Amino acid sequence: MRESNESHGQSRGADPNTGDATAELAHCREEIERIDSEIIDLLARRLSLGQRTAALKRAAGLPILDPVREAAVIRRVAGVARDAGLAPEPIREVFWQIVGMSRRAQEVVQQEDTGDEPGDSPEGKHQ
Repeated sequence: MRESNESHGQSRGADPNTGDATAELAHCREEIERIDSEIIDLLARRLSLGQRTAALKRAAGLPILDPVREAAVIRRVAGVARDAGLAPEPIREVFWQIVGMSRRAQEVVQQEDTGDEPGDSPEGKHQ
């Protein structure tokens, strides 16, 4: 009688490297979680700098909203994405969100300094 894989606890066609793949999957997931934490740390740093720019803009007499600068940021990161072999459109979408977060952080600083609500001043209004 011929022995089959089933008699050794393996189903027919099972990959003997399944354990290796499962371990590698766990490793990949751990690395993804580390990267996610790094991204959060970087976003926190970026927003902190955004808050600092609010004070600097105020001192320079500049408005919070700077559509030309925001568009330049998006163009720059789309180019960086393209150079890295990434599709630029999803990167643009992500960075529009990040730019919006930064603008809101700046508006909060402005509110704290002036007592205005975010978006009350003409330069703080979103288009």
